[in-house]
Amino acid sequence: MPVNPSDPSFTLFGDSTRTVTEQRDAKNFIFQLFGSQLSTINTGFFNARMTRGIIIQPHWHTNASELVFVICGTVITSVFNPFTQKVMSYRLNPGQVCVLPKGWFHWILALTDDVHLLTIFDQPTPDVVFGSDFLRVIPAEVMNRAYCVDPAAYAQAVAPIQQSTILGPPVGCTNLQQPNETCPKPKPYPSSYFTGPAAPIPYEVYK
Repeated sequence: MPVNPSDPSFTLFGDSTRTVTEQRDAKNFIFQLFGSQLSTINTGFFNARMTRGIIIQPHWHTNASELVFVICGTVITSVFNPFTQKVMSYRLNPGQVCVLPKGWFHWILALTDDVHLLTIFDQPTPDVVFGSDFLRVIPAEVMNRAYCVDPAAYAQAVAPIQQSTILGPPVGCTNLQQPNETCPKPKPYPSSYFTGPAAPIPYEVYK
């Protein structure tokens, strides 16, 4: 609804630290400022703090494009380009930005312990579809029928995903460095990936 500047409640001020979107622990949390917190805002943003190895999980937005702006620390933003069928990844340092187009699947990985970033949207209230919801809700039998994935193995693989999640991995996750030896070994993020600019990574990163 239109904002009335003559309304006594009209304000141009907002505080993005008042509304907690998600808190994983004392050092990893996300605040927000959207239309529901400030009616005069024409955009909206998440205000996130993250430590090394924490990831804003894969997700996409159905109604908004996103601009990632790094204030402090270093992250890698990755986005799936549906036209080239490739993952585009960018290493961002303070002052650098990455555009995430509307509807494109993406995620953000913290490479340092001091990450502070804003994800700014071109809508005051963006929709979001979490990868965690897709993975935990789709029936294992559908994955079997669509992709010939063993339904029991799929059900076991997604069993730890119990709820909608923004910041991962889940607290208490113990298998980050323990891949299942009976399955093809995935490409892990090398430890040097978090500390050195010349480290090899599992997909191309644009500087």
